[in-house]
Amino acid sequence: MDNRRIAERLDAFATLLELAEANPYMARAYRRAAETIRATPLAVDELVRGGRVRELRGIGPGIETRLSELVETGAIAELAELERELAPALVGLGRYLGLSAKRSVEIARALDVHTPDELREAAAAGRLQTVGGIGPKTEARILEALAREAEPRPQRALLLDRARELVGAIANALGGEAAGDVRRWRDSCERLAVVCAAADPSAALERFAALPQIVAVIEQAQRRAVGVTVDGVPVELVVAAPRALGTALVRATGSPAYVAALEPLPEAADEAAVYRALGLPWCPPELREEPVRGELPDLVDEARIRGDLHCHTTWSDGRASVEEMGRAARARGYDYVAICDHTPAVGAVRGLTADDVRRQAQEIAAANELLAPLRILRGIECDILPDGRLDLPDEVLAELDWVQASVHGGQRMPQPEMTKRVEEALRNPYVRCLSHPTGRIINRRPENALDLERVFEVARETGVALEVNGLSPRLDLRGEHVRDALRAGVRIVCSTDAHSTRGLGNMALSVHTARRGWATPADVLNTRPLRALLDARRPS
Repeated sequence: MDNRRIAERLDAFATLLELAEANPYMARAYRRAAETIRATPLAVDELVRGGRVRELRGIGPGIETRLSELVETGAIAELAELERELAPALVGLGRYLGLSAKRSVEIARALDVHTPDELREAAAAGRLQTVGGIGPKTEARILEALAREAEPRPQRALLLDRARELVGAIANALGGEAAGDVRRWRDSCERLAVVCAAADPSAALERFAALPQIVAVIEQAQRRAVGVTVDGVPVELVVAAPRALGTALVRATGSPAYVAALEPLPEAADEAAVYRALGLPWCPPELREEPVRGELPDLVDEARIRGDLHCHTTWSDGRASVEEMGRAARARGYDYVAICDHTPAVGAVRGLTADDVRRQAQEIAAANELLAPLRILRGIECDILPDGRLDLPDEVLAELDWVQASVHGGQRMPQPEMTKRVEEALRNPYVRCLSHPTGRIINRRPENALDLERVFEVARETGVALEVNGLSPRLDLRGEHVRDALRAGVRIVCSTDAHSTRGLGNMALSVHTARRGWATPADVLNTRPLRALLDARRPS
């Protein structure tokens, strides 16, 4: 049993523990264990058989027992019992319809139904009002939701990393390709789709319905199905005839506006043939939001990135040491990596004082001796104080290779004050980059009230780059803002804001977000060799 399958079972167990209103700490422990298992390069089933699985972080005796049962028997008995009791298919359908998990379970028990079809039959028979708390209005809302024919959307858009993991796993299982918002690398994803090819679609549709991620199929046609996860997230499957796979992939990838501008689409076995038949150049998926006119740029790709310029360590809120981050960066083939831990004003986590920065320099120097030719840069993510001053004195900043300025506190400032605050920081002679410029947290916090046009103007004047932050909840700058910045003559940096060695993988999210903004290699500072990067000083 591979690590992915083991992690899926632990995730399913955590979800059902939450549905059963078990101890929330237990559910979180199983979910963290699933994350650990996904990330480990070791074969977890072999660790279990060798009695070594508790060497992994977060695996205690209780989880070890469940893992032993799973590896030895292929199942977890308590998980199977919870699946029978809680009817996850109905929970998934209920969440898709806008019902809470608890309410879905109550309805299932009250009506003695166990499948989505049984729920539909009970609803059609007028039995919903026999459930306590469901009156005419609620019944009408549920019936309307059950009958809706609109394109399936989750109740709340998924962050890109979660959407990519879900859709990617389904695509891999079916031998297909991710499509929809995921393939366009949208920062939050609503349309989750997979396209595969088969002369006879029945086998693919059956495999889709049997996947562990899919708890219920809510729509099915000859070559299409929509399934939902236990969290109520709908995933669409398109099974194209082999001769029309390219056409289906173009149609399932682009936004409605983009696809409508191409219609009628010719039938073709691959996407390149579709574009040739249309007399158009190939269009990267990231640019398929609006109809594209004119010449397409040679977009930056991950292979062109020479280093990561925003990483954290255990000196502030990271999980790995300087040397561990350096080794992970070297393993990715980077020439350099910048350690940019926080300063004290960030508040929520430990920040480095001037003395800390100088002590950290010794650790960085020692790691550089071990890891040459990789160069670990002395950096800092320095908070911008409310009046625009930086959280460390200039004499300390002058010692560093790379200074990132960031707003963390006081993010509800009115636009004039916030813009002035950021502008003052950009004019500091040692600042090289503005981190996560708008301060947004997707689905949780809107962008700061910041005059970006003015920020772009000052950044161009001072030579400060703007970051495309690769943390999935941030992706800041977002694609539209990247394009505006480039039009204004501003350079960008693709960085991960990694707080662990695994976090260095966020570079893919950053780069593809930059691609959505039409960024080329020349637009991205960290495509440059180290000497060119360090020599790219700001104008005096």
